[in-house]
Amino acid sequence: MPRTRRTGASVAVLIAAGAFALAGCASSSGTHETHPATASAEVVAPVIVDLNDVDGTTVEVKVGNVIDLTGDDETYADWGAEIEDESIVSFTPGRDDGSAQFNPGLNALAVGETEVALDNTSTDQTVTFTVKVVDND
Repeated sequence: MPRTRRTGASVAVLIAAGAFALAGCASSSGTHETHPATASAEVVAPVIVDLNDVDGTTVEVKVGNVIDLTGDDETYADWGAEIEDESIVSFTPGRDDGSAQFNPGLNALAVGETEVALDNTSTDQTVTFTVKVVDND
């Protein structure tokens, strides 16, 4: 499956989340009110990392953001992860829900640094890298 479809699905989710956040600005009379917190809220794009280039590197991500692991259009659902400190990042496996395909990814949970080893059960490929989660400042 082309990478565009999975990336498109990720972008669609981000747009839907933004639209949902803005929907709260409408009153029942049909008029729209702007709330300062909603007007300034930004949808943050994920950090995109190619599985073919990440081995031996350090990936920096802000707490609360995600790392989208791309570059494997065939066996994206066969990746697993060993995370040195699971309080810093968590792993989300790739999947196909029948209507869209989703890349594997990492969720930045807390400020810190941890080693991540990803293994593909179909190809026996292994990549190891460091994830550095930083504050949102």
